[in-house]
Amino acid sequence: MSASLSSPNSATTDWIIATRESRLALWQARHVQALLQQRFGRTVDLLGMTTRGDQILDRTLSKVGGKGLFVKELEVALEEGRAHLAVHSLKDVPMELPEGFVLAAVLEREDPRDAFVSPRYAHLAELPAGAVVGTSSLRRLVQLRAARPDLRIEPLRGNLDTRLRKLDDGHYDAIVLATAGLKRLGLAERIRSVFEPSEMLPAAGQGALGLEIREDHAELRAALQALVHRPTWLAVHAERAVSRALGGSCSVPLAAHGVWQGPTLVLQAAIGDPSAQTVQLLQVRCEANVDNTQAAQALGFEAAEQLRAQGAQDILARLAADT
Repeated sequence: MSASLSSPNSATTDWIIATRESRLALWQARHVQALLQQRFGRTVDLLGMTTRGDQILDRTLSKVGGKGLFVKELEVALEEGRAHLAVHSLKDVPMELPEGFVLAAVLEREDPRDAFVSPRYAHLAELPAGAVVGTSSLRRLVQLRAARPDLRIEPLRGNLDTRLRKLDDGHYDAIVLATAGLKRLGLAERIRSVFEPSEMLPAAGQGALGLEIREDHAELRAALQALVHRPTWLAVHAERAVSRALGGSCSVPLAAHGVWQGPTLVLQAAIGDPSAQTVQLLQVRCEANVDNTQAAQALGFEAAEQLRAQGAQDILARLAADT
């Protein structure tokens, strides 16, 4: 855990945001800081921290504790009163928060799609057989293998700049990253092409920022409602419900993505077995008129049940046996 970025003084600061210290995390925290200052006229400082997820770079997340490694230290800061809220990439937030914590707001989503990044090739289809593609995500791995079983998919960890540097140093022919992060850091020119959801379905919550607080901070929770983007809020509740119903974590190669068509939320979900020689994706599509979180979650649970009916439970059992 590092010292504060700005040495916030709780006596003179209205709110303190706990954040990881990667360049992308700081962009996200400063974005929320500016929104809070503009809307409420409050003094908002940042408390920068290094999480275990940032420190452990030689193993995949599924083998060292999962996505919670990126949020635990921030939650400790909230619990101890050193910070009032934490800003997260929502796709990195575990489906079940610890007791005493709540997701208070979700901001309007940036582009949720995955990006194909390569110095030589413009699209996945252009890669030659045996080309090396880097990704840290089991979700991306199973979808890449389903689309191109002739490629070598290799682990890729580190923050966004580290991943790009590894690509530029020649360790990979291409890598897959979240489009949102590249756009937020002004790196959109690195994107050679984007995967449409029909080609690679995004992760639950991808592209959205979530604000986590202590459950007993009722006044702050009420204030943060002003930042909630309701269409994103409902869509990500449906997406996260799929993952929650299937025990979703970074060790489960699950995708879930909702798109609005008028008042109807169309939810797609997919899962595959990363240990299979030839990956066969199980895919479902559900839709419903959704106007509250309960309806959104019900839609997510329906999608999960349909995946189970196709055989998702067998995949989950094999994954559990391997851990």
